Amino acid sequence: MRMRRSIWFWLQLGFTLAVCAFLIVPIVLSMLAGITQNYFIGLSSGFTLKWVIKVWTDYQAPVLLSIQLAVACLACNLLLGIPAAYVLAKRQNAFTRAIEELLVMPVAVPGIATALALIVTYGSLGGFRTHWTFILAGHVLFTLPFMVRSVLAVMMSIDLTTLEEGARSLGANFIQRFFGVILPNCRAGIIAGALMVVTLSLGEFNMTLLLHTPLTQTLPVGLADTYASLRLEVGSAYTLVFFVIIIPLLVAMQWASNAASRARSL
Repeated sequence: MRMRRSIWFWLQLGFTLAVCAFLIVPIVLSMLAGITQNYFIGLSSGFTLKWVIKVWTDYQAPVLLSIQLAVACLACNLLLGIPAAYVLAKRQNAFTRAIEELLVMPVAVPGIATALALIVTYGSLGGFRTHWTFILAGHVLFTLPFMVRSVLAVMMSIDLTTLEEGARSLGANFIQRFFGVILPNCRAGIIAGALMVVTLSLGEFNMTLLLHTPLTQTLPVGLADTYASLRLEVGSAYTLVFFVIIIPLLVAMQWASNAASRARSL
């Protein structure tokens, strides 16, 4: 029996490592291509940062616009998603459950269909259509359900009524109760939602492909453009820049989420 468990353990471990390698190795090779003199010759051609410098020089605007969009999208989600989750948690009835289900619609509908709907509805507003806030509207529409669901899950797991009644008995008004009691107890859900919102906004492509203009090109759209029209090394260097931006952000936000979970459990 022990030998059988040991064999199954190594088989499962080997399968897990094989799947990880299948997913990670192509990304690593793509990133290596971005610092290789000539991809078709291989690593023997030598390493260089000229492709990374070229990407940062030629595509700095899309990179900065994507960061700007992600930050603005997060701000909108915090302003809209947290109050929405609070109302849904406090008013559990058929109407609020229907609204909760409707919030998921932008996730279920293909991004291209959502983009077409926005263009048909607001495309005639020239100033809005050509501004980066047009893309922001699409990103908020797509990411808002993730923020609401994350915060709502935490709010449903705590006794909001008891917490608010306790604060009210001590003389706290609604603003004091909301910012001093409710939000600190929902910190883990807010950080988890923020993590999803930022990463989804930075990497969103399908919807943005239709919503963008030549002056509002984002990082994923620029990445597709480099792979389609330039040397493979430039596209790979663009991928490297993308990972350099997003990986530290993911690590930092994950650390913050874990710290918030530990603080809540104390």
